[in-house]
Amino acid sequence: MKLMIASDLHGSVACTERLLKRMDEENPKKLVLLGDLLYHGPRNILPMRYDTARVAELLNARRSSLFCVRGNCDTEVDQAVLQFPILSDSGLLFVDGLTLFATHGHLYAPPLSPGDILLHGHTHVPEHTVFGDNPVLNPGSTTLPRGGSKNSYMTYEDGLFLWKTLDGDVFDRLEL
Repeated sequence: MKLMIASDLHGSVACTERLLKRMDEENPKKLVLLGDLLYHGPRNILPMRYDTARVAELLNARRSSLFCVRGNCDTEVDQAVLQFPILSDSGLLFVDGLTLFATHGHLYAPPLSPGDILLHGHTHVPEHTVFGDNPVLNPGSTTLPRGGSKNSYMTYEDGLFLWKTLDGDVFDRLEL
């Protein structure tokens, strides 16, 4: 099963449109969003083409293809305009014999079994590390990248994670 994994849209219509264009081209089974969908947050700059109502409209049109968890900037007010659930702090996906634990990253993760994969956003920096026996993967931010990174997302298919810019260029990979 092919997945796209993204985080930290922060209400940018421009970046959400680019992500959804990539979704059309990638054709994943699901788009996993790791939180911070609408609000930009008090410590972030105002994103390009900031329009939370339009971002909600774009995402609502794809609601059957979304799997989302709550970020530190997501609230009950956001849920009122979104037609898919976003208020769970975490979620589990079972894909190709793998257990993917999805969370935003601002809360502590529960104990994971060896080999489980932790997906998180929050830092706005794409990375993959290992903590104990567990890969820890971050797609970076679609909207407000940090640490010299570019606007990015990840894909997963057949044991391969790819980190890509919003132009679709691969800049990192992890094969399990």
